[in-house]
Amino acid sequence: MFLPIVIYGHPTLRKISEDITPDYPGLEKLIADMFQTMDEADGVGLAAPQIGRNIRLFVVDGNAFTEADPDCAGFRKAFINAHILERSGDEILRNEGCLSVPGIHEDVRRHDRIRIAYMDEQGVQHEEEYTGIKAWIIQHEYDHLDGILFTDHLSSLKKRLLRGKLNNLSLGKFKASYRVILPK
Repeated sequence: MFLPIVIYGHPTLRKISEDITPDYPGLEKLIADMFQTMDEADGVGLAAPQIGRNIRLFVVDGNAFTEADPDCAGFRKAFINAHILERSGDEILRNEGCLSVPGIHEDVRRHDRIRIAYMDEQGVQHEEEYTGIKAWIIQHEYDHLDGILFTDHLSSLKKRLLRGKLNNLSLGKFKASYRVILPK
């Protein structure tokens, strides 16, 4: 089932998310619905706060980046109770967008290497290291769990230049190919 996506300005996007237990009600269906929503909205990731739930869950699919980074082939998974343990390596500048901030794309600096602890869909705990585009995708989605948007990483000047566009998003003055939830 396609879930509506929460848009910039909604308070859910600014809350810190909570860990969940493996027996969280409807978790398997929720993850399947999040993958479907991400796919139908042409995203490469989707975090639970973006669908109005402040739980530590996000899904990713790096297959769109396989040409730029062959390591992204088959990189499609859910991260439950994710916690980044370490960020390292160079800070790389990449252009980002977000399903909750439609129509806006800006360059953001993120570390090229992360170590993350999380639980998979079967309730198994993992601690893994990711680099390159995988690390970039994970960091973007992970930020949502802490109430951070990619626009928060921009310079003060860039934020001022985008203020009008961001205000228009919160007022519903934009076009998206998917169902959305506007701020109240």
